Amino acid sequence: MRLFLTLLITTTLAAAPSSRRKVIINEDCSGPGGSNMQTVLLLLQSPGVEVLGITIVSGDQWRDEEVAHTLRLLEIIGRTEVPVMLGASAPLVRTREETQLWEDRYGKVAYSGAWDKRWWHEASVVPPMPEGQPSVKPSTEDAVHFLIRMVHQYPNEVTIYEGGPMTNLALATTIDPEFPQLAEELVFMGGSLNPESDNPEFVNNPRHEFNFWFDPEAAYIVLRAPWKKIVCTPTDISIKARLSPQEVKKIEAAWTPIARYVAKYYLPGDGNDYMWDELAAAAWIDPSIIRKKETRFMSVDIDHGAGYGNTLTWHETDRPKVTVQPVEIQFDLDFGKFIDMFSSLMTKPAH
Repeated sequence: MRLFLTLLITTTLAAAPSSRRKVIINEDCSGPGGSNMQTVLLLLQSPGVEVLGITIVSGDQWRDEEVAHTLRLLEIIGRTEVPVMLGASAPLVRTREETQLWEDRYGKVAYSGAWDKRWWHEASVVPPMPEGQPSVKPSTEDAVHFLIRMVHQYPNEVTIYEGGPMTNLALATTIDPEFPQLAEELVFMGGSLNPESDNPEFVNNPRHEFNFWFDPEAAYIVLRAPWKKIVCTPTDISIKARLSPQEVKKIEAAWTPIARYVAKYYLPGDGNDYMWDELAAAAWIDPSIIRKKETRFMSVDIDHGAGYGNTLTWHETDRPKVTVQPVEIQFDLDFGKFIDMFSSLMTKPAH
């Protein structure tokens, strides 16, 4: 009888659905440290979140370099059970050569990610890693088929968190048109409307934002897809969230592997301390962080002219007749609540 009860309890617990919210992190995981890696840490550290996997896309750095940084991070914090999948290594259409010609005609952009001449190298090259080379390997499954498989395995339960160019999501949508509808929602950092900033990336063109700009066609496909809900953290609100040296000192004092990692690879100033992606993830975990939001219809300029890659938005009364989707756009936050959440998660032991 005792054995029967033990088996019954074990079976019941195994069959019970997880109360944690499921998410796939789709990110251009440049590293070490910085906004992309700190977002991965934030989601992994949140007790109410189950990270099903991390799908990598080229953006801030090349995919292979980003994969190596991600694997090494998971080793450092003891979370190598989380699978890492290789995604798209290049945008759908845009090329570096075309972009250089575009800049000759329309002017230089302040930041061009993996294409930026300040740190340019071939896509297959993984430069020396300050944090050391990983010993674990990525999954043999590719990012796109992992994304599709997960939403079919857990229909209406998986949030897609997007912190980089949308190439992987566009490919998944093209291969399986059911992909967006089977997800619970799309949460992404991207787009730019009218940020109040002297950052050179936005001064000349406030509608320019890197994630859209790097692969405009991908963002165009994804934003037209029939997701049940789309939530956008644009540059307008991200520039209001910066990680200060004082806060990093507080985090470092915890002296856990995570706290030491955050502190060691923190780069203050020059735009490196903006918490672009962390805010999008934190607001998904706790929506009360957001003080102001509104719904608009959103798309991306894919005409290969001066506005190529720019964010397009409309209110209900003036939206075009072509297919566009409503997007919940965040505009203001409770920074104190946000930074308290971030610091708390960065100072607790890895779980």
